[in-house]
Amino acid sequence: MTTTRSRALGALYGLAIGDALGMPTQMLSRPQITALFGPVLTGFEDAPPDHPLAAGMRAGAVTDDTEQAMLLARVLIDGDGRADPGELARRLVAWEDSMRARGSLDLLGPSTKRAVAEVIAGTDVAEAGRFGTTNGAAMRVAPVGVAFGSGDLHALVDHVVETSMVTHNTGVALAGAAAVAAAVSAGVGGAGVADAVRQAEAAARIAAGRGHWVAAADVAARIAWACDLVDGLPDEEVCEIVYRLVGTSLATQESVPAAFAILWACRDDPWRACLLAASVGGDCDTIAAMAGAVAGACHGVDAFPAEVRETVTRVNDLRLDDVADRLLALREEV
Repeated sequence: MTTTRSRALGALYGLAIGDALGMPTQMLSRPQITALFGPVLTGFEDAPPDHPLAAGMRAGAVTDDTEQAMLLARVLIDGDGRADPGELARRLVAWEDSMRARGSLDLLGPSTKRAVAEVIAGTDVAEAGRFGTTNGAAMRVAPVGVAFGSGDLHALVDHVVETSMVTHNTGVALAGAAAVAAAVSAGVGGAGVADAVRQAEAAARIAAGRGHWVAAADVAARIAWACDLVDGLPDEEVCEIVYRLVGTSLATQESVPAAFAILWACRDDPWRACLLAASVGGDCDTIAAMAGAVAGACHGVDAFPAEVRETVTRVNDLRLDDVADRLLALREEV
């Protein structure tokens, strides 16, 4: 029997593993990835020397997806389950400063950068994220799914809004973040992939009515459509369909359904899900991080090869076991 702790660890390790696999392929086209690494990645790779964001990064290194998720986890832990939006904004600014000092080009995304600047300048936190439509909230939200149960989806969505509104206070971004958080939470609570996807769709429908309205496709409907689209297809065809039809950009309504489509296509194999997600092109480090987090929550940490877990831990000096334990200490199933 897979324990709750194993599922919580699976969510965090899955996020980091997917992120690290997608590090050298992020923002490359599907044809570029195929030319460099083959149609589907087989493991961690060094970033190409001319990579626009990750040049010089070594195989197994994580990106902003994991770092911001861990930042959010620490905010939740320090706040005893609450995430003060102003404090989150301050920590995001400090994180970007530290990344810049390390010479990294992988900095705050466009929605987050604009919003935290407004908060620091004194804008109300409810208004700062009014233009945030990208996947920054969804990419870092997995710790919310570990820390809070999904028995009351409206309460879970409240937590998602609290941790996302400062940068992504739009219906589409909140729907994407709620989908990932609800699927992770369901998995940690014992659900398989099918039930987790249903919870994701339900949470996305609730969250779509929160925050500021923007013109965007419905995230819940696109998750269901994308999963149907790839069901039963071979790996390479899944990648091509997701790349050409679902979309792999930073837009929440593309990347979140893309992650769930790949999760669904590989619902019995979290490692394979991460490999495929990192191979689709576009914002594939984020897509792989989201797919990996949900897959890991549904299957438990042992579903990922031991040497893979050891690599991401060693290369990045992660403390995922401690973070998982502290997040679980906050969790109450409703």
